Amino acid sequence: METIAKSPVMLYTEQTPNPEALKYVTNRLLYRGIADFKEKDLAAEWSPMANSLMELPYVKSVYFNNNYVTITKEFNYEWAEIMLKIKEFIKDYVEKDGVMVKEGFAEYAEKLTAESNAEQFSGEGGEIAKRVKDLIDTYVKPAVEMDGGNIEFKSFDNGVVHVIMQGSCSGCPSSTVTLKAGIEGMLKRMIPEVTEVVQEMG
Repeated sequence: METIAKSPVMLYTEQTPNPEALKYVTNRLLYRGIADFKEKDLAAEWSPMANSLMELPYVKSVYFNNNYVTITKEFNYEWAEIMLKIKEFIKDYVEKDGVMVKEGFAEYAEKLTAESNAEQFSGEGGEIAKRVKDLIDTYVKPAVEMDGGNIEFKSFDNGVVHVIMQGSCSGCPSSTVTLKAGIEGMLKRMIPEVTEVVQEMG
């Protein structure tokens, strides 16, 4: 019986605006959509790959988005020491068809989002909240994803928009500038009710 040879796993790294985060891009679909693992408990429950990576002393968090994974390292390590180790680990894991994220995680994440949105989009602020979320999803998300991160609308409360930064954007020094100069400016122009944008750690 002939086995069909799979194309080799190609893997390269891309810098992100966050010096603590590096994007590892592959020629395979790792996970359809977004899966963000900042806590070991969540990784242990839902992502064998993130869990294994987080066993390494230098990996702080793991963020999947389609064909790439963004790794945020612990502060006391240099990329020069660990970049190749992580690359080998990911390549090996993908080649062995290891489980990235378990079935059902998307539904689990969606349920959490739906619960917070149900609350958000009711009442008189609900309409504004919907418009803010649409603007973020249309204009901001694609740009942020290019940098190996993600932004999620969380809530709108008395003029203040709360967003969650994920992947390379979480804890990134330049994300505050992006947030204030870029996103806040755009939202204020397009939706006069918005007075401020603040980020919460996802």
